[in-house]
Amino acid sequence: MQIRELAIPGAWEVTPRLLGDDRGMFCESFKASEFEKATGRPFELHQVNTSVSAAGVLRGIHYTEDPPGQAKYVTCVRGAFLDVVVDLRPGSPTYGRWDSVLLDDVHRRSVFLSEGLGHAILSLEDGSTVTYLCSLEYSPEFDRDMDAFDPRLGIEWPTEGRDGSRLTYIRSAKDELAPPFS
Repeated sequence: MQIRELAIPGAWEVTPRLLGDDRGMFCESFKASEFEKATGRPFELHQVNTSVSAAGVLRGIHYTEDPPGQAKYVTCVRGAFLDVVVDLRPGSPTYGRWDSVLLDDVHRRSVFLSEGLGHAILSLEDGSTVTYLCSLEYSPEFDRDMDAFDPRLGIEWPTEGRDGSRLTYIRSAKDELAPPFS
């Protein structure tokens, strides 16, 4: 398992070692001892969510008010997503910056994001499925949203799916009405 910190401190890309044979493939998607050694922190699991999306579905930017904050460990189990992490921690040297990782069913990477970071995923093909391990149960009173297309953030969203077809962005009404970063 390889774990590297992204350009946003507190966010990591996790690349598992894939073991394949004539039966298929196996990998360790999460291993507490390796995670803690690389990140310097434990991950306490309180909720698991799974989301299935059509090509072009953009979920986010979502975050949980900090405190209490919510850390997430995100894995694509089918299809492909662009996973985007945004630093929303006032006073952070990377406040307002973003980084991204391609999560797919080929490389089986995951992304861990610490409390205080915003998160969005864009599905790059129909039926893409993502699972989130969460450090806090869903708490609507702390749930917040931000406009994923805010020009101040300047996120470079892909316009083509994994198969090269043109993406049409599909967002929830809540995400379309989300306030800007400012």
